[in-house]
Amino acid sequence: MIVFEKVSKIYPPDSAALQDISFHITEGEFVSLVGKSGAGKSTLLELFLREKFPSVGTVFFQGENVHQIPDSRLPEFRRKVGVVFQDYKLLPHKTAYENIAYVMEVMGAREQDIVRDVSEVLEIVGLLERAHHYPAQLSGGERQRVAIARALIHRPDVICADEPTGNLDPYHTRDIIGLLVKINELGTTIILATHNKEVINRLGKRVITLDEGRMVRDEERGKFMI
Repeated sequence: MIVFEKVSKIYPPDSAALQDISFHITEGEFVSLVGKSGAGKSTLLELFLREKFPSVGTVFFQGENVHQIPDSRLPEFRRKVGVVFQDYKLLPHKTAYENIAYVMEVMGAREQDIVRDVSEVLEIVGLLERAHHYPAQLSGGERQRVAIARALIHRPDVICADEPTGNLDPYHTRDIIGLLVKINELGTTIILATHNKEVINRLGKRVITLDEGRMVRDEERGKFMI
């Protein structure tokens, strides 16, 4: 489903963010990317999301070179990939419902479809009763649930979560990771970038470890070992 083939990202004059990265992720996997700050986790995600281009190598998604997708088809590609950030990136003057509905409005969805789908994803993340609350009225964990619901709204094949628990306490961290596991069990591929040792060790799922831009470990049921 996702393939990195000998990928490097070099910033001038000679700073290597990623060096010779190769791996593949199959449909329905839950894969964690771990490493210290600056190890290359975010750069790897940015390359997959086509926010950056590799200096060397190729990134494939569903058999297609991500960086050769024409601009006219980029919206189609981005509908297949949901993204969850550490800082939520919610619109402060829109309610939880409106933050999610806005994505569908931009896509030109019909009102009846918006009402149906937004209610459905809010129920999945357990926030139906908080639908009309603004971000400032929600806890950190609830805001991250809204962000996950927003990532889910276009029924993506993959969700990339970049340090989604970085601003959360241990209770809400377990809550959000449990939600990502639930979404994965429903069939969505999850790529989780994190430096949270407890999260990784409790998950017991595949772990790809980066160190100074190099992939140093790829284990099926990995632990946090840096």
